[in-house]
Amino acid sequence: MSEIVFYNRNGAATAYSEDSEHIYLFNGKPVAYFYDDSVYGYNGKHLGYFTDGWLRDNRGNCVFFTEEAIGGPVKPIKQIKPIKNVKNIKPIKSVRQIKPIKPISSLSWSSRSSVNFFS
Repeated sequence: MSEIVFYNRNGAATAYSEDSEHIYLFNGKPVAYFYDDSVYGYNGKHLGYFTDGWLRDNRGNCVFFTEEAIGGPVKPIKQIKPIKNVKNIKPIKSVRQIKPIKPISSLSWSSRSSVNFFS
């Protein structure tokens, strides 16, 4: 299993997953998890969709890209990844929100392309 690093619209490494299930910030905070093609916060909120190496918001706009991202907007030059802190304990997953209808994928960046996306 290889690590997935999520880069924002400025090329900054913002989050990562080592197990293709849980997403952490580089400060060690667990912020989200994958369920099918969706990404959920531990509070149960549906945050977006993960397809073709892109994490998209619920409107179809691109929030983060990975090394494998295809299509989408022009990707910026990637910045150096920060050093990972020790991972915090994962919170208990709340009941998942009903998944919204998947939007058409956009070629635009989301205004939420930052750590704030997960809050």
